[in-house]
Amino acid sequence: MRLANARALRDKCVVTVFLNGRFVPEEQALVSVFDRGFLYGDGLFETLRVMNGVPLRWDAHWRRFAMGMLRLDLSVRWLPEYLRANAADLSHHNQLPDALLRLTLSRGVGERGYSPRGADAPTFLMSLHPAPVLAAEVPRSKLHTASLRLPAGDWLSACKSANKLLHVLARAEAEGAGADEALLLNPRAELAEAASANLFWIEGDSLHTPPLSSGALPGVTRADVLAWCQSQGIAAHETTADLTRLLRAQGCFLTSSARGVVQVSALDGQAIPISPLAHRVRTALLAAWREESSQQSAKRVSAAEG
Repeated sequence: MRLANARALRDKCVVTVFLNGRFVPEEQALVSVFDRGFLYGDGLFETLRVMNGVPLRWDAHWRRFAMGMLRLDLSVRWLPEYLRANAADLSHHNQLPDALLRLTLSRGVGERGYSPRGADAPTFLMSLHPAPVLAAEVPRSKLHTASLRLPAGDWLSACKSANKLLHVLARAEAEGAGADEALLLNPRAELAEAASANLFWIEGDSLHTPPLSSGALPGVTRADVLAWCQSQGIAAHETTADLTRLLRAQGCFLTSSARGVVQVSALDGQAIPISPLAHRVRTALLAAWREESSQQSAKRVSAAEG
């Protein structure tokens, strides 16, 4: 209902996006039907949480975005700090202080076919979308193991390419099975990630997560959780494991920039224990987000006054 209300409010407002360096009303934000992002998924994206008008963990997301641009031989002509400031302005224009910010970059229009020749004017977009509510209680999710397999050791898995068809189909399969999210394994039947989140599980007093070599995305929130564990003296391991290891765990949770920490309550119809450690991780993560939001807001006010 809350998301439906947000959509209804969005429909009544003039939604503004940042397209190719300009703030543009959504209905005027046009991209060519020959854009390679539309035709081939030839591009990248990032999704950030915006809190009180502040794009959270901007530097970490930009590093991954920049790495993806390097690997795909893409570029944008604006400095990251300029785009960061415009992302905050976008939040203000749309009166959405708490939202999801998506950065989308495609190679633009080029010659017909797979060759990128002639595509020398990339398309860059920043848009805002309603965000899941960050309640104090840890949300719960049911997982379904997808039949599709995620490539392991694929260097494309280290960036968020615009071609996410495997993840789309895995999520559709999970929802068709009555679950909320898909669990992806690699061709060796090793745990990798969820369709839109990283995976953690609990064994005793320690946390485990699949290594990036399994095919997992190097998630920004995943890295924050591992760093927090180190600061708290909690053992955290990158562990190669299969489904049986996960089903024997004392708890399991997912991490993402959109939702923070989500407790896994069931996997393929089998109940997963609810762990208080997931609540502790979520509480610490939300506190860090609020602190970053407060600090960045204070810096922006100070710069405006100066």
